[in-house]
Amino acid sequence: MIRVVLADDHHLFREGLTRLLDDEADIEVVASLRSGEEVLASFATYRPDVVVLDVNMPGIDGIETARRLKEAYPNVNILLLTVSEDRETLFRAVQVGVRGYLLKSSTSDELVEAIQRVQRGEAVLSPAMSAKLLDEFVALTQGKRQRPEDVLTDRERDILRYVAQGMSNKEIGAALAISPHTVKAHLRHILDKLGLRSRAQAAAWAERHGLTGEHPRKA
Repeated sequence: MIRVVLADDHHLFREGLTRLLDDEADIEVVASLRSGEEVLASFATYRPDVVVLDVNMPGIDGIETARRLKEAYPNVNILLLTVSEDRETLFRAVQVGVRGYLLKSSTSDELVEAIQRVQRGEAVLSPAMSAKLLDEFVALTQGKRQRPEDVLTDRERDILRYVAQGMSNKEIGAALAISPHTVKAHLRHILDKLGLRSRAQAAAWAERHGLTGEHPRKA
C-alpha cells in the first residue's frame, strides 16, 4: 500500500483527488491537507511514501515545501501538480529534488501511474514539460561555454566582478559612479544574456569563468 499525503488549497480539487486515489487498491490517502505549512507540521506523524503537492499554494508554496521536506527527510518522494507550463518553475522543482512534475490537465491514470513510479524512486515528468527541461539544460550548457568577453560589455563584466565579491547594488553604484537603478538594469541584462535566474547564479558564473580574480576597472 502506497501511503500518500495530498496538499492543495482548493477544497473541491483536493476532495476529488482524494476520492480518486482512494479507489485505487494500492494507494491510501493518509492525509488531505490545505497548505505547505500543514504538510511540514504533520509529516512526521503520517510518514507517507509519496507527498503530492500543488505548486501554487498560498503561504509556503509547493516548491518551498518540497525543499524543506527534502532537507529534513532526504528520502521523501515528492510529486508536484501544477497548471503552469512555466520552464523556470519546472527547473526550480528539479533543483530542490522533486521526483515528479505533473500538469493538472493529466488524466487520472497518468496521476496514479506517476504516484506509483515516484514511490519506486523513478523520475516522472509530463511529456509537455520534457522539451522545456531539455531546453533549460542546453541553455545552461551553452552558458558554461561562453567566454565573458564574447557576451558581456566591459561595464557588465565590471558589475559581475563586484557581484561575485558580494557587493550590493548601492555599493557597486558608488564604486562605478552610477546609480543603483542603473546597476540593477545592467544586472538584469547580464542574467538575460547568460541564461541565469539569480544574483547567486551570476556570482557562481563569474567565479567559474575567472572573473573573481580580476580587479574591476576604475570608473
